[in-house]
Order: sequence, then C-alpha cells, then structure tokens
Amino acid sequence: MIVYNKLVRDKIPRIIEASGKQAEIRFLDDAEYIKMLNTKLQEELDEFIKAEEAEKITELADLVEVVCAILEYKGISNEEFERIRQEKKEKRGGFGDRILLVKVE
Repeated sequence: MIVYNKLVRDKIPRIIEASGKQAEIRFLDDAEYIKMLNTKLQEELDEFIKAEEAEKITELADLVEVVCAILEYKGISNEEFERIRQEKKEKRGGFGDRILLVKVE
C-alpha cells in the first residue's frame, strides 16, 4: 500500500480502480481544499522546473490546471483573470524583452 495524501484530478480514483487496485479517497472541506491547491501548485511548479524539455509543455498544462482550479474556487472567471493579467501587463509590461535587472543604486 502506498499512502499519497495529495490532491489528484477528479478521474484518478476511477483510473486506479479500472487497473484493478482499490483507491481510498475523501472529499476536502474548503480550508483543506485551498491548502491542498496551494501545495499542488508548488508541486506542479517543481515538476515543470525539473522536467526535460520534451515534457515542459505537459507540465505547464498541469500547472495551469491548478491555477484554473484556484480561480474557480475563488469565483473568478477566466475572462476576469485575463482582464486582470492584461491590465497588469499594460501597466508593468510582460517579459518579452528578456530584461534582467542587475542592480539599482
């Protein structure tokens, strides 16, 4: 038996059981859910950073899925999030110029 105690995608228990194994699950309350989403966000970021180049986009998709779950939990639509992102980009710019701030005196 392997103990995971981690947030998984909705279909994972069915996938595990379809393989002939038994999955023990429980449903999280709000406080546990947002805590586990934050943990999952870090987990997915770590996996993205460590991934080989061929796997980077797949790992990035996992990271974005967690971001979408956080937005949904907070009641923020993708459109509202995109508006906020664009406003910030207009005010402070993006990262396309590849600027490294070395120091400020």
